[in-house]
Amino acid sequence: MTWRRPPARRRTRRPSRRQQQRDAQLIVFAVVATAVIGLVVMVVNWLLAHWWVLVVVLVLAVLAGAGWLYNRHQRAQWEAVLAQGLRYGLPQLDALHHTRFEDAVRDLMRRDGCRDAQRVGGRGDLGADVKATDPFGRRWVIQCKHRRNGARGSAVGTPDLQVLNGTARQVHGADVAVIVTNGRVSGPAVDFAKQQRLHVVDRQTLAVWASGSRPLWELLRAVPPPRRPTSLS
Repeated sequence: MTWRRPPARRRTRRPSRRQQQRDAQLIVFAVVATAVIGLVVMVVNWLLAHWWVLVVVLVLAVLAGAGWLYNRHQRAQWEAVLAQGLRYGLPQLDALHHTRFEDAVRDLMRRDGCRDAQRVGGRGDLGADVKATDPFGRRWVIQCKHRRNGARGSAVGTPDLQVLNGTARQVHGADVAVIVTNGRVSGPAVDFAKQQRLHVVDRQTLAVWASGSRPLWELLRAVPPPRRPTSLS
């Protein structure tokens, strides 16, 4: 009689630790989801029974929104009043850091009605320090050249205008390309500006613009005609 070896018992695999963690996470998630759903159902049932609470909350939200819009409108009106009264003297402009000079030019454009005027000067600005759209739809691109010593500083030369001429229209889409300085502008630079339809705001023009109330386009010659009125009009 031959002896047969009893069949080996198969070992049952125990779930790994990672699997146990996943199962525990699923259980916790299910419990939390059940609790959240139960809470939501309770809140909805309570609100259905007390519907007037929703009406009160809605009225308060409307009043709060109306108050916020009113305050924003009042603040915008006050800022507009302040902007209309903005004035700079040449000594003030001469004393500014060059970045603050760009801020001043931006603020003057806003005073003139260019509500979207912004300073974009810095590294990689490609010749644009201030951009703005006037109330007639014209796009202005302005390069600022601040001279610490004012009229005694170095003159703005043709190379500065060449940078503006190369990027203002092609890169920034300018209708009006302007260079503004509190210093001097060389004769060749003025000639180059006329040839290339660029506009120069020298120290004398800047003094009239900054200390007065006339917009810049009224002080410059041969400004392009207005486009169709925009939302800034």
